[in-house]
Amino acid sequence: MGGGLVPGSVTLIGGEPGIGKSTLLIQACAALARRGSRSVYVSGEEAVAQVRLRADRLGLAEAAVELAAETSVDDIVATLRQGRRPDLVIIDSIQTMWTDAAETAPGTVTQVRASAQALIRYAKTSGASVILVGHVTKDGQIAGPRVVEHMVDAVVSFEGDSNHHFRILRAVKNRFGPTDEIGVFEMTGAGLAEVPNPSALFLAGRDASAAGTAVFAGMEGMRPVLVEFQALVAPTSLGMPRRAVVGWDTNRLAMVIAVLEAHAGLRLGQHDVYLNVAGGLRVSEPAADLAVAAALVSSLTGAHLPADAVYFGEIGLSGAIRPVVHAPARLREAAKLGFAKAVAPMMARSGAAPPLPVEGVGDIASLVAGIAAAAPPSRRSTGRATFPSPH
Repeated sequence: MGGGLVPGSVTLIGGEPGIGKSTLLIQACAALARRGSRSVYVSGEEAVAQVRLRADRLGLAEAAVELAAETSVDDIVATLRQGRRPDLVIIDSIQTMWTDAAETAPGTVTQVRASAQALIRYAKTSGASVILVGHVTKDGQIAGPRVVEHMVDAVVSFEGDSNHHFRILRAVKNRFGPTDEIGVFEMTGAGLAEVPNPSALFLAGRDASAAGTAVFAGMEGMRPVLVEFQALVAPTSLGMPRRAVVGWDTNRLAMVIAVLEAHAGLRLGQHDVYLNVAGGLRVSEPAADLAVAAALVSSLTGAHLPADAVYFGEIGLSGAIRPVVHAPARLREAAKLGFAKAVAPMMARSGAAPPLPVEGVGDIASLVAGIAAAAPPSRRSTGRATFPSPH
C-alpha cells in the first residue's frame, strides 16, 4: 500500500466469498488498535456478536476495535463524526450499504455509487482512512458500477483458491504507490500470516524425480516467485484430444503445442494434454512458455528434467526463445533456493557474473533435442514422437 494507509484515503478491496477478506481486515484493525489508533469495523452482513466470535477465534478479542452492525451510510457517518476521529474505518461490504440520497434498493448500481460517494466525502473531510469491501462477480470483477473504482484512491484484489492455504494481495490501482508489489499470506488457524518466502511455499512437497514437472522462475509484480508446472501427456481414445489447464491460459497452451509440432517435430495431435500449476497459483506472464514446453516434452518422452534447474523464456511463433524482463531477479531467487542452473534464452553478456550458470537456448528445437537425449530408449522407439537432432 505504498508504505501504509494514507490519511483521508479510500481503498476498495475485492475477492471471492470465503477467501479471507474479513479475516485480513479484522487483523489489520486489531494491529492498529494495539498501537493506540482508533479502529472501527462496520459490518452490514454480520451481527456484532458474529464479528466478535471471529475475533475470539483469531485471538484478537482484547484489541480495542469498535464494532457496529449497520447498513445506513447516513447513520454510520453521523456516528463516526462523534468523538475522536477514527484512524481506520472498515465498511463490510459496500453492496449492503444504502443512503437516503438514493431511493433504490441496497445493492443496486445507484445505491452503491451514492453510498460510496458519501463515504469518500467523509474520508476526505475527516482525514480517516476508509476501506470498502466489495463483492466480486463470477468472472472475478468487483460487482457494482465501474465508476466506484475510479472514485476510490486504491483498488486491491485479494486472490487465492479456497482449496489452498495461500492468498495474494495485489494492488490493481494505487494513487499513492506502485501497483507492481504483492503480499503473500498463508491461511492458518490463527488467521492470515505473512509468507516471507513464497517460492519455498509453492515448491513444498515437490517430487523432483517425476517426469513432466518443471520449475518456472516467475515474477509476481516485482517479486520473483518459483512455481512448479506439472504436465501429463497421454494417448487419447477420443476423436478430439482433450486439453485441460489449471492455473495458466488455455490459448497460450494451444500456441505452445502448435509451435512444438511445427518447429520441433512432436506429434501431440493424438494425445490428451493436462497442465497444472502446483499450489493453486495463477500464472499469466509469457515467460512461462519455456517451462511449459519443457514439462510437456518431459512427460511425452519420459525424460526426467534436472531437479536443480529452473526454466523461463517466451516462445515465439517462429520457434525462437525470446528474452524476458527481470532475468537477474529470477536467477537470484533460484540461487537462493539452491538451484544450480537456469535454462533460459540467450542473454547478452554484462559486466557482473550471473548468480548461477545459465544454459542458453535459442530455439524450441534445441530444447526438445536436449530433453529427448535423456529419454529412456524404450520411450524413444515407441513412435510417439519424432525428435530433431541436437545442433
